[in-house]
Amino acid sequence: MTTKLTIRQQIIYFTISIVLNCIGNGITVALNLGSALWTASAVNIAHASGRQLNTILILIAAFAVIVNIFLRGYFSWHAFIGNILFAVPFSILVGWFSRFFLQLPLMTWPILLRILLDFGGIMLIGIAISIYQRLNIALHPTDEMMQLVRFRLLHGNAWAAQIVSFVPPIIAITLTYLLTHQLYAINLGTVFSLLCQGYIVGQADRYVFPRLKHQHLPEIKSKS
Repeated sequence: MTTKLTIRQQIIYFTISIVLNCIGNGITVALNLGSALWTASAVNIAHASGRQLNTILILIAAFAVIVNIFLRGYFSWHAFIGNILFAVPFSILVGWFSRFFLQLPLMTWPILLRILLDFGGIMLIGIAISIYQRLNIALHPTDEMMQLVRFRLLHGNAWAAQIVSFVPPIIAITLTYLLTHQLYAINLGTVFSLLCQGYIVGQADRYVFPRLKHQHLPEIKSKS
């Protein structure tokens, strides 16, 4: 049984998760040592198309919304509005944070320190995903995709669900590479994200704000 959260608690948790996610994504984009798969695919599509990163992030969110309708089996206005309320400011803030971190002398740091910082950014993303997935009031569409796969298809296995939900960005990165013969935001951090981000989400569920349990879990599992 989950404990009902107050409005104030929901706002605090949600704000923390958004800030952590945007900082984590901004760091990984700026360092160019490997971003989380969805962000890396957006960076590569942006380079291939000549579009702004925040525009591509919004288009990816729209794609994920459509996929989620099929995974859910029906259209949910609550989920759709939550996706929009999350994705638009998130996409703008990631672009802003990436530009902010590019202004800092991060590239002058020793390579080992930059790799560790990049891994730290991906860990922040995983922790943020855990928080707002448990909160479940508004989700980024790609993270809702992972959550739907996790609880509807894979019996709550966060690691396996993250791997499955990474298939579309892997395909996108492959296609842009075939077009441009260049890779961006793909490096050790990308491998770390692929192998470990789902595990980080699962562990954060247990150890980061452990009193925050998954809200509305029966609704996530329901197919009608």
